[in-house]
Amino acid sequence: MLYEINEKALKLESEGKKIIRLNLGDPDLETPPEIVEAAYTAMKAGKTKYSSSYGEKKLREKIAEIHGVKTDNVVITPGSKWGVFATMYLMMQGGGNVIIPTPYWTAYGLIAKTIGAEVKLLRTELENDWKVDPTELEALIDQNTKMIILNNPNNPTSKVMDDETLDAVVEVANRKGVTILSDEVYSAIAFTKTKSILEYDGDCNHILSNGFSKTFTMTGWRVGYIIAEKLLVDKITKLNQITINNVPVFIQDAALKGLELREQIATAIKNEYKARADMASQTLATAGFSFSKPDAPFYVFPKRAGLNSEKFTLDLLDKGVAIAPGSSFGDYREHFRISLTAPRDQIETALQTICEAV
Repeated sequence: MLYEINEKALKLESEGKKIIRLNLGDPDLETPPEIVEAAYTAMKAGKTKYSSSYGEKKLREKIAEIHGVKTDNVVITPGSKWGVFATMYLMMQGGGNVIIPTPYWTAYGLIAKTIGAEVKLLRTELENDWKVDPTELEALIDQNTKMIILNNPNNPTSKVMDDETLDAVVEVANRKGVTILSDEVYSAIAFTKTKSILEYDGDCNHILSNGFSKTFTMTGWRVGYIIAEKLLVDKITKLNQITINNVPVFIQDAALKGLELREQIATAIKNEYKARADMASQTLATAGFSFSKPDAPFYVFPKRAGLNSEKFTLDLLDKGVAIAPGSSFGDYREHFRISLTAPRDQIETALQTICEAV
């Protein structure tokens, strides 16, 4: 349904209808000019050839320094989604199951099904502040469980997992011998401190997926990375060799420039999206919606009792606003997701339209 909404929005726009696009997590802010310039400079310097399938050494060294790991534990991927796919493809070969807390970014489930893995969903609820129950998690683990996927901060709820819950999840995973793949692509711009999976595990037995799309507004550049034990890094590199070969070197140079400026860039983007989150929270609360206040960009996941969010979302498109139904992220029909990825005045207009429509 998420992709159906997007296609319908594109069709309406092609017909000349103005649509406020709050259905995708694609930041409206421009890529910082220093990053663009770094790519241009690299291209002019001739950095347009094949290169290492591990990724450029300087970029890997910088990522390793930031995360406190060895360079050998880092591999560069064409976006974090490819990193997630490559990791699941290599680790889930031969079947098995993966446990995913919901609501969740459904790409995880679609990837698992594509490679022939079983998906076990662990439901969480707004009324319990979206907390994962470690006892329920342990009950889902069996001899065929190969992976637990965490998205922290979470898409679509923008909720950061509290330390106590994460501690308990890691304890269960370690005791049961199950690998955690932690997608932390929103962590650097979270409004509150987010504990990384790497803080539990200096030997990288668990896996971190991250990227540059959200923090540096580089969604279309397609550059991300995986941090894992060297054996898995080598396997992903071999998969890179027979598929994408390497992320273009000029893009990697641009990503390196982003990391060099990460404090100022992350601070600016956090401030902007915090202001948007506060504005949206106030409007939605006044209108009587239930939701958890965002801990990170870019999403709000409101609930209205009795709402059919699929019908509501389609009807809202005819009013010029695109959002995503809650059913796109699991069995959450009374919820819908708003992406705060438009200028503030458009968000304000869209929120008013949403409140009036309800």
